[in-house]
Amino acid sequence: MAGNRIISGMTREGELDVDSLVGRLTASSDEHHRIQHLSATHLPNRDVVLWILEQLHCVLYPGFFGPRNLDEDSLRVHVTSVLEEVRSDLTAQVAGALGYQKEAGDEECRVAATDAGAIVSSFLEQLPELRRRLSLDVQAAYDGDPAAHHTDEAVLCYPGIRAITVHRIAHALCRLNVPLIPRIMQEWAHGETGIDIHPGAAIGDSFFIDHGTGVVIGETTSIGNGCKIYQGVTLGAKSFPKDERGRLKRGVKRHPTLEDNVTVYAGATILGGDTVIGAGSVVNGGVFLVKSMPPNHVAQAPIVEITLKDRGDC
Repeated sequence: MAGNRIISGMTREGELDVDSLVGRLTASSDEHHRIQHLSATHLPNRDVVLWILEQLHCVLYPGFFGPRNLDEDSLRVHVTSVLEEVRSDLTAQVAGALGYQKEAGDEECRVAATDAGAIVSSFLEQLPELRRRLSLDVQAAYDGDPAAHHTDEAVLCYPGIRAITVHRIAHALCRLNVPLIPRIMQEWAHGETGIDIHPGAAIGDSFFIDHGTGVVIGETTSIGNGCKIYQGVTLGAKSFPKDERGRLKRGVKRHPTLEDNVTVYAGATILGGDTVIGAGSVVNGGVFLVKSMPPNHVAQAPIVEITLKDRGDC
């Protein structure tokens, strides 16, 4: 009978045999090495990385995140305090990530863990420029959406602003050859917003993602200034080139380029590293595009014929 069967790892009475279970879990260590890292002291701490990301929001958007009642004097004290903590913790996390990369035998590891302090200093020096660009993104969101009542609404409520904020932080770290940490940040934003932007994507000023759910922007995508995209847009690869050993080539241009002031409407798919959408062009909703467009053109899919019938006739 089912009640009398002895299940592996369970005693006859149905009590868990902990020793047996632990033995089976630890015996599989070699077989499942991809999903464990014993003694991996260098592996970045995801919780700390996300805490750093939260603190950076307090610096980039003072008064919106973190303390609310700030004046010019208290703002300087607040920013100084946050930057000191961020610098210390981020340096430790970057050093760990670089050490892990080297320990893992990554052939592309070009930066020593001892350079973490210089990398973090270089990153923090970029924060004023990131604030300038984010201010333009917020204004683009307000200008591009008649439903927005104020730029404050864009900062506090719009998933596109949250996604591009995290992207600009992650992209800056990515350009400094920091491994893992940019992806941790960006994938958190992906989960929070439904917008998937690879940290490697290069995005110009005044970028607006309207609604945003289901947007995918690949690693080698290049987006110019003043571009706007809607929900469900994919800027992806149409093929994955391989080397002579059959391995995927990494770092090659696989994703499209949008020149300045391009608009891509909901559900459009644009693929290919050699696909360039010319400045001022519009890609209509539902278009599947794998070739370039000249400037100031419109790409539209065939208009579907719709038939209306009285429900009583159906």
